[in-house]
Amino acid sequence: MGDPDYAVVVPTLGRTSLRVLLDALAAADGPRPTWLVVVDDRREPGETPVVDVRDLPPDVARHVLVLHGGGRGPAAARNTGWRAVPPGTAWVAFLDDDVVVGPHWCADLAADLAEADRHGLAGTQAEIDVPLPAGRRPTDWERGTAGLATAWWITADMAYRRDVLAAVDGFDERFPRAFREDADLALRVQATGRRLVVGRRRTTHPVRPTGRWTSLRQQRGNADDVLMARFHGRLWGDRAHAPAGRRPRHLVLTAAGLAALTLRSPAAAALWAAGTAEFAWARIGPGPRDRAEVTTMLLTSAAIPPAATWWWLRALTRPTPPRPVHEAPRTRALLLDRDGTLVVDVPYNGDPARVRPVDGAVEAVRAARAAGLPVGVVTNQSGLARGAFTARDLAAVHDRVEELLGPFDAWAVCLHGPDDGCACRKPAPGSVLAAAATLGVEPADCVLVGDIGSDVAAAHAAGARAVLVPTAGTRTAELAAAPAVARDLGTAVALVVGQR
Repeated sequence: MGDPDYAVVVPTLGRTSLRVLLDALAAADGPRPTWLVVVDDRREPGETPVVDVRDLPPDVARHVLVLHGGGRGPAAARNTGWRAVPPGTAWVAFLDDDVVVGPHWCADLAADLAEADRHGLAGTQAEIDVPLPAGRRPTDWERGTAGLATAWWITADMAYRRDVLAAVDGFDERFPRAFREDADLALRVQATGRRLVVGRRRTTHPVRPTGRWTSLRQQRGNADDVLMARFHGRLWGDRAHAPAGRRPRHLVLTAAGLAALTLRSPAAAALWAAGTAEFAWARIGPGPRDRAEVTTMLLTSAAIPPAATWWWLRALTRPTPPRPVHEAPRTRALLLDRDGTLVVDVPYNGDPARVRPVDGAVEAVRAARAAGLPVGVVTNQSGLARGAFTARDLAAVHDRVEELLGPFDAWAVCLHGPDDGCACRKPAPGSVLAAAATLGVEPADCVLVGDIGSDVAAAHAAGARAVLVPTAGTRTAELAAAPAVARDLGTAVALVVGQR
């Protein structure tokens, strides 16, 4: 039996730690992932991509994809990632963008997955190491992060069988934060009778820098605990190995504080003061007790109980939203840009002798045809309007393209110049619409693969989907804005074929 076939999915907000993870993954020995999928979950992509696939070592994975999650949270981002992986891939390993895999991670993961295959297991988790500072006691934030080392089924490093993910429809996107979405998935998987285990691989989760009010913002997680109780019963925490926390005390402190303010009750005020002091000391005592830490603990210890109570009551009084229905995209046709995507870009080329397919193009087009996809070409050729070549030259070039790559099912060629105001020159949608009409499919069922932003924009304007395969001439802003970025044409076509 060979090495297990696996993909790696990493949701990210573009933190600098992502590159550290990718470098560590590239350096790790062992069988490489078949797919590496990075999901950019920023709401607005900005001008800089979270990662430039052109900078990644070619052996990081056989297929590298960068997809946009739209800022819908880590559960939705992970779903976007694993659903892009072709169904033939056996395993999907999820990594957080701030972990660092060890030098033997790929080999250790392969061993864990092989063991899981032998025993029919659904998933396997890494052992998580959280390094704490030497020479001083850890802060409240550092101690909280250290809790990941004993947490169960966390997606800092967790691998699931892809067919198991499909059977339970992946992560529940009603969990919008990086909290409880992994426990919810684990409980639903275990409810099917499948087992999860902790493997032998180890992954480091550094303590990242944070601000003074982080612990206060974390109280939103109380709303997720309400969902967990609704979905899995009151005792869900026992099965998920999640500690109960201090919510009952927070409720008492909040009630005492309200009574002290509204009823001017000395007893309530004394209870609030004593309870708040106990809570603050419980956080200050184990820590470094320097001025910054003590100040932060005093301020947040007064604010956390009412914040926790607010989020808990708010969720408790609201109806449970319906689970979003996932509709897999349907692909019935593949459209390809010509210059830079299908063949090497030679500006205003009218010489068939200079036509050369890009690396992997022949194999990629062959794979699309073998999958039963009609394949069309959508291209701007303003060289005719500029007088750089004749119509006969252009026909000869296209004959040579088909001689090298086989006959295409549609050609949609814009012959106008950039100032002609036509509706067919990309980024206008006319050529994409024409190609779809020739192939007898709806534009929404087409995927256009190109190398620049105008290809993506033309597909979007026509109602089609797009995959960007960057070249040296692709701008970073175009990379950042593209809904899907593939390292090469073969990867883009494999993605499209997997969506059939």
